[in-house]
Amino acid sequence: MDEWGRLVPHEHKFPSAFGGKGFKPLADYVHGLGLKFGIHVMRGIPRQAVWSRSPVSGAPGITADMIADTLSKCPWMNHMYGLNMSRPGAQEYLNSLLQLYASWGVDFIKVDDIARPYSEAEIEGYQKAIQACGRPVVLSLSPGETPVTRAGHAAKYSNMWRMADDFWDNWKQVLKMFEYAKNWEGVGGPGHWPDCDMIQIGKLSKRGPVGKERYSRFTEDECYTHMNFWIIYRSPLMLGGNLPENRDLELRLFTNEEVITVNQHGQHPRQLYKKDGSMVWVSQAGDTKDFYVALFNIANTAHDCPVDFASLGLKGKVLVRDLWKKTDLGTFKTSFKQQINPHGSLLLRVSAQ
Repeated sequence: MDEWGRLVPHEHKFPSAFGGKGFKPLADYVHGLGLKFGIHVMRGIPRQAVWSRSPVSGAPGITADMIADTLSKCPWMNHMYGLNMSRPGAQEYLNSLLQLYASWGVDFIKVDDIARPYSEAEIEGYQKAIQACGRPVVLSLSPGETPVTRAGHAAKYSNMWRMADDFWDNWKQVLKMFEYAKNWEGVGGPGHWPDCDMIQIGKLSKRGPVGKERYSRFTEDECYTHMNFWIIYRSPLMLGGNLPENRDLELRLFTNEEVITVNQHGQHPRQLYKKDGSMVWVSQAGDTKDFYVALFNIANTAHDCPVDFASLGLKGKVLVRDLWKKTDLGTFKTSFKQQINPHGSLLLRVSAQ
């Protein structure tokens, strides 16, 4: 912790921070690779700062104990107190945090213990601090479930927010995520996205916390379904596995440009229907009249999963393309269907001819 009660990287864990450099050398390295640099922080102010009565930068005469809400505590981590944003100096403390992060070159902050329970005043405080720091910073709220009733506020003051609690490689959690996403349907848009949480594919749980180190317990069909739903729903794509240990399967799943385009350029994702063990989600293919269509078999046995073109407003001949295989499957008149393995899926582009 520095003299202003702000947490800084430990030099034993992050040697590049030696000499008070903070995360700037690491951020510079990451930026040099053409990537963005983000940090995961806890809501509020360190308890040590409160006990030490650390001064607040930018707020003369104000100390940490004067702005802390000592009754506001994270249930799973005992490091922080919440901030009472109605007290003088609380906003200045967050401003000083974001000034520090901006000086390091931070592009993204995930603020934990802020979306459940939903800490409205502190969320607004972080966004105000971002606007004042002089650097674009993406604000991610965690953990879920973020209350759907706060959708308007979350969309106004953050860039992404968790719909559910931590997601892991469990099929029942995939089924539950479909329900969460349906509840949030129509809310996402440029600059504000409901977040399905990490993509749990690849080498997981390197240091815990859920189970032993392993490759994802999802079957290959389930891996494709996991990806297809995060893609069609336009969830932020945050990889949860250890990238150096990716196998050919992970590389195929993460590097298909036609598939990634659906996530980046699809518009207005919505559930078309869900019945008889099948589920279909669609989105508009950018500014075209084409559609992206994801067919899901959510049953435990293989069966045909159909899509009716009339439900998309398409008439005449329709070209169907399999985006994973990068192959045109042919033209069809009224509908398309294909037998899909249990827990499997297809991701298509359909175009009226």
